[in-house]
Amino acid sequence: MDIPGLPARRAALNLIDAVLRRGETLDQAGGSALARVKGDADRALARAIAGEVLRWKQDLDALIDSATRLPLADDAKARAVLQIMLAQVLRLETPAHAVIATGLPLLMGGPRRLAHGVFSTLTKREVTLPEVPTLPDAVMERWGVRAEAIAAGLSEPPPLDLALRDAAATAEWAEKLGGVSLMPGHVRLPRGIAVEHLEGFRDGAWWVQDLAASLPARLLGAGEGRRALDLCAAPGGKTMQLAAAGWQVTALDNAKRRLERLRENLQRTGLEADVVQADALAWEPEEKFDAILLDAPCTATGTSRRHPDVLHRIGARQIGEMTEIQSKMLERAAQWLKPGGVLVYAVCSMEPEEGEEQAAEVELTPVPVTASELPEGLAASGEGWLRTDPGMLSEAGGLDGFFIARWANT
Repeated sequence: MDIPGLPARRAALNLIDAVLRRGETLDQAGGSALARVKGDADRALARAIAGEVLRWKQDLDALIDSATRLPLADDAKARAVLQIMLAQVLRLETPAHAVIATGLPLLMGGPRRLAHGVFSTLTKREVTLPEVPTLPDAVMERWGVRAEAIAAGLSEPPPLDLALRDAAATAEWAEKLGGVSLMPGHVRLPRGIAVEHLEGFRDGAWWVQDLAASLPARLLGAGEGRRALDLCAAPGGKTMQLAAAGWQVTALDNAKRRLERLRENLQRTGLEADVVQADALAWEPEEKFDAILLDAPCTATGTSRRHPDVLHRIGARQIGEMTEIQSKMLERAAQWLKPGGVLVYAVCSMEPEEGEEQAAEVELTPVPVTASELPEGLAASGEGWLRTDPGMLSEAGGLDGFFIARWANT
């Protein structure tokens, strides 16, 4: 019989291995890694352990190396087990005896004595982690001068952001839910809340959407019955924003399962859109649009607060693959605009190749983002583009990393 809590730790080990060795996302790995874990609480614990290891991996490894005479191989199972043991003690405040009871059995037939010795040495030293995670060298180099500030924003998982169907009711919903608002149509709550049990969920009064992720659709303004195309629309947060703002929306995506979630979200909120399953690189519209929102496929490195796996599995190859797709999509989207139509391009990426370098190639008329369209504390660049990162608005809980630009077909 398994030791209580052991399946969750074994699942965490498998999640980390899937990210570091196979380059999978935590979501992709979850299906098989969590299959034998019973109960929502234990599945959530496995994800939390894996997330904290990936968030603090550089610092956990430094502690492990400080307590071993000969360094453990990077891919040694004992190193991985020590990572999850230390993450529980130092980040999740799990008692040391429980960590030992559920950690050492993962090394059955392996160097249990070594792992026990290293863990005991470190706990006796009362070691701690730094206030800010140390980013991998490659990430530090790519993110440049903002890297340290961004790292500070990764110390904790993000709060819960809600986008409201009716922006005029912002104060009302902030009071009802006990949250704060950083701009009209937004309410922020502490993390860890079960959204299905909150007032307004079943009535479709709001949906979960990071504040930064809500900005691209806001930049298209009021629809007033005009036609908008939401490219790569699923699971539907931006489609719902556009529909709520009065746009007649065509929501296009190639992923059947994600489109099912989009339809469910539309049904819950009572909002309407024409949902199309198609490849944006092959599809052709019957007529042009007044507005197009292209939230393009990307490396998603801007979501590292909630998906710390991106810190370890994204590199030049993945960035190159995404930029090729983004360029093709931007070129096609520009052709589908009516005269006077507006295009907004967005990626939840921290990589300049996916943001600034893509925007520089667009041959439409720039429409700079203005301060009145943004939460207090954010500002557009000199080119009129918007770059957000997890180190911004830190006093209010931070936000995801995005690049956003806007043009008109004049």
